[in-house]
This record gives sequence, C-alpha cells and structure tokens, in this order.
Amino acid sequence: MTLSDQPDDQGFGIDSTATEVLAGIDLSGRFAIVTGGYSGLGLATTRALAAAGARVLVPARRTDVAREAVAGIAGVEVDELDLADLDSVRNFADRVLESGRSIDILINNAGIMATPLTRVGEGWEAQFATNHLGHFALVNRLWPALTADGGARVVVTASGAGETPRINWDDVHFENGYDKWAAYSQSKSANILFAAELDRLGRAAGVRAFSVNPGYILTPLQRHLSKEEMVGAGWIDENGTALLPEFRAPEQGAATQVWAATSPRLTEAGGGYCQACTVAKTFDGPADREAAERLWALSAELTGVDAFGKSE
Repeated sequence: MTLSDQPDDQGFGIDSTATEVLAGIDLSGRFAIVTGGYSGLGLATTRALAAAGARVLVPARRTDVAREAVAGIAGVEVDELDLADLDSVRNFADRVLESGRSIDILINNAGIMATPLTRVGEGWEAQFATNHLGHFALVNRLWPALTADGGARVVVTASGAGETPRINWDDVHFENGYDKWAAYSQSKSANILFAAELDRLGRAAGVRAFSVNPGYILTPLQRHLSKEEMVGAGWIDENGTALLPEFRAPEQGAATQVWAATSPRLTEAGGGYCQACTVAKTFDGPADREAAERLWALSAELTGVDAFGKSE
C-alpha cells in the first residue's frame, strides 16, 4: 500500500480545523518552531500547537508585530529572524542551539508570494531566497537540535503551485526576465523537493519531513497583490469577500500543517506532499529524486551550509 492510497481513518479532511486535528494529542513538553507563526496560517498553527501544550517559538522579521499578535497565548515566545538574510538565519539558529533545547516540530511556514522583482543576498530572487533558501539554511543549521532527542517532524508549507515541481535550472534567479507567478511557483516547487530530499537524508536520524498545500486561504500572504488583481482573478468581490468555494478559514488551512507535524499515522512515513489532511502524492520517482538531489546540492552551494556534507 502506498502512502497516497492509505485510508484516512481519522476522518479529517478539507474542512477540518487545526484544533480538531489536535484533539486528544498532548504536546506537553514538546518544543515547536513555526516561522511566520504570528500571521495568517502561521498564527492559527501557533495557537493550535500551544493549546495542545507545546512551547512554541515564533521567529519573525517584525518582532514587535509578532509579539503583539501572540500576546496572551501561553507558552509562546518570539525571536528575530529574517529568512532573506543568511546572517540572521545563522544568528537565530545559534541562539536556539545555545539554549540547549531539542526541537520536536519545525514548521517552515513563512513565505512571500507574487512580489515585484526584488534582489536579496547575493542578488538572489527574493521568493526563491525567502521561501526556500532561508528555510534550507535554517533546517541545516538547526540539525543538532532536530536530532538531539531521537528525531523530529519538519513541515514545509508549499502550495498547489508546486504540485508538479519545476526548477528553472538555467536561470534560477530570473536574471533574464522576471515573472512573479513563475518565480512563486518555482519557490513552492523547491519547498516540495526540499522536503522529499530532507526526509530521505534525515530518516535514519528520526527526522521525517513533509510538504503541505494548505489550500485557498485569504491571508496577508496576498499583500503584494492589488485588490484589482484579486477581483480580476475571481478570488474576491469588490468588498473583499471570498468568492471561490475552495476558500477556507486560516484554522482550516492550518489543519494539514499540524496533522503532518503530529499525526501518529505518519511515524513511519515521510517525504510526502500533503493536502486536506492526507498524503496526496509522493516524489520518489527517478526524475523527482534527481531534481531533489540537484536542488539540495545547489542550495548547499548557495547558502554554504549542509548538515550532511561539507559546510562553511
């Protein structure tokens, strides 16, 4: 039986909420990190994990905004992290490692979408750099904490845009013409391939990784899109009300993230692409594996860090 055709005996689906998924699961004593865990899907994920007893660290570029957003949620703390800045990633990881805490759950939730052409770091395209390279560096730098207590779950928030992963190998940073949606789709493809390869590399150490499509959710992720664009796409009406029947609330979008991070059904499985609280697809064919290995090597070269090979 493959992962994709296993029955969902828990009965969770597209309308389930993060709270429902975690009902009966005690996360007391567990330590979780949720990037971007102070807004949209991330905030819903933070609330649900904390309510189940986990201590949650929310890394944020805007720490003042993050602290205000999570104020009053017991067991949640905030620290500074800018995923587009590798020095910031290193400094954050160093602080976590110096604390001596082992990580049970790492949800790479933060991201940007359809941004105007922006260059960061070494001239990297911002969506690829923020959505993928920053998280790649973060996971590799946090590796000692992820393996310290026998293993962890790593969840990478992707989207439907990357369900058929494609990387523009000849021009990863869009130096020869930029399309914001193509760049976004590439970053989400990278998320999926990264999770698949991370699972293959990390499973011997007890680390299982998954990518997640949370579905259609209206959140601050759309902040770079004009109202006119979203109305023209048929997403919302002139009053900002969601029109597509596929749109769900943030807590419903967060359900698959927390399911992938905690479900007992996934203890001996990993690497899959999850949606609606089930593993919808795996990327373990020869072409997928070749692409995932190539992406890992490229990411390690760009970021200078690789927990499984030579690093800086």
